[in-house]
Amino acid sequence: MKGSAADPTADMAPALRSPDIVMRLQRMGASFPTRLSFLRSLIRRLAANGSTVERRVWNIDHLGFGDAVYTVALGGRDYSLVAFSCHLADDQRSDRVIAQAWDTSYVLYDGAPDAGEIERLRANAPRQEAGRFGPRDLVLSRANKSVRFFEHVADSLAHGRQPDRQRLGEVGYLLRTTAVYGNGKFGIADRFVLAAREGLDGPFQAEMLTVWLIRAFSHDLVEHVARCRAPETFVPLAPEFRRHIGVGNSTGLGMAPFLVNHPALLNSWVVARETALARVRARRSLDAASCDRLGTLWRQATLHLDQWSVDDAALMARLLRLRQEWRDAEGWIAPQTLLPTPFPVASLLDRSQALSVDFQELLVALLIEMAGAENDDLAEGMARARESTLTRAMPVATLRGLVRDHYAWASALAFDAPAETAQFWYVSEEKLEPRLGRRATEPGAELEQPLDIARQAQRLAADLADAPGDQTVAAFLAQFPQHRHIVRRIQMAAAAPYAEIRDNLLSERCLPIDMLRCKLAFFGASKFDPRSDRWTRITLFQGAPTPDDILAGETDDCWLPVLR
Repeated sequence: MKGSAADPTADMAPALRSPDIVMRLQRMGASFPTRLSFLRSLIRRLAANGSTVERRVWNIDHLGFGDAVYTVALGGRDYSLVAFSCHLADDQRSDRVIAQAWDTSYVLYDGAPDAGEIERLRANAPRQEAGRFGPRDLVLSRANKSVRFFEHVADSLAHGRQPDRQRLGEVGYLLRTTAVYGNGKFGIADRFVLAAREGLDGPFQAEMLTVWLIRAFSHDLVEHVARCRAPETFVPLAPEFRRHIGVGNSTGLGMAPFLVNHPALLNSWVVARETALARVRARRSLDAASCDRLGTLWRQATLHLDQWSVDDAALMARLLRLRQEWRDAEGWIAPQTLLPTPFPVASLLDRSQALSVDFQELLVALLIEMAGAENDDLAEGMARARESTLTRAMPVATLRGLVRDHYAWASALAFDAPAETAQFWYVSEEKLEPRLGRRATEPGAELEQPLDIARQAQRLAADLADAPGDQTVAAFLAQFPQHRHIVRRIQMAAAAPYAEIRDNLLSERCLPIDMLRCKLAFFGASKFDPRSDRWTRITLFQGAPTPDDILAGETDDCWLPVLR
């Protein structure tokens, strides 16, 4: 495939990175957001539509309690964030999904709600899972204040000064969501209602729109509280501070199995990213403008890393190493070096193999960012999620070949060793959320969920060994019906090579945080802040355009947030 007229420097695209490299937990746990991330796609959609946000309801008292409605036009339709803010005692405030009360709760509503609908939502949204919802309710969410920082910002603005820059850089959000539910949960609209709508047809676009509007509400809420405290001395947030304040999020184990349970969707996401990387790697040369862009992004990443600190000792050690590697490698991108170098991007990627996986994946994200809009078309395919059906007529010999070619990583595992089955996945009875147990010390292994893909593949291979090669899969499964699930997954492998996490999810080495970071990076998250190996805090939309920025013509230039 020759380069397009728009990119005369492109040559034939190289092969994508191997799934055996890309789909390992360690590398997935080093993921960074890219231009193809879902919140970036949303920002481009909002900008292309010239979307405006109108605050149609603001019934908030001087303490910041009440309700508000924000309506945005997107793709020829109106969507409204209906927000509720209430008093919450400190002993009720929790990031855990099992919490029963929150500072704020939200519904993304299909259209503009009238007074009756607002009243209905007022009775139900603060109850979240215990409420009753209908098909015009598209997304359900809730968030708690970052109490000390919210108070600091409100107090500062009330007294005529901006918040402390260092504290702003350390926290970066006023509200932290603990759930953003879509796709039919608790009676809200199913995904198919939105799947074909312009503006919301990409993956998680309704959820990202909800969070973007929550961010706008958080800005307005803290300014309102500050203004009510001292109207004579109040000042609004400076534009650069307003833009830097995103929305926090706490995400735990509930998100991790998603990547296993939606293999076709995962494949679509990874194929888009890897294709974007392959395109830019294939460039024969870089011009001066691309070199300048590369240098600007490199310095942005340097500042971002300096402003990203965590309490988690393991991640902080990785960040310290990455900061040093990144500084040491800046000489690689000197124009006098890159301009005469043939295939300079490929050269950079090859050199990076001697450094940490974190460095390699940050470089991948940077190079995709450098390419700009030339890869935006790939976002259109990231919602493809049609799972395969069982091909009953496939010969056993063909199935054996798929196992050999795509699941060799599974055959190398020793499941007779206790370390390889140390953990098990189950669903909690209390919240119907995925959980991870220790097989040797915790009850519940009889409730284990079928996330043991590697073990299933290995057991299938053993039973396939003696089956006749010309036997059909249908006949084989009649003898071994327990393999139906894994056979269907394996049959998808040739067409969806990135559908499978190529690691043992039962092993004591499995860290769910790696799966969380991978998925959240596709969302567009930054500032990963692990609180254990099972849950993390992140920031969304930090540095992204606000509604006023979109109105003023701002576009999508918010790769890694930095406070300058």
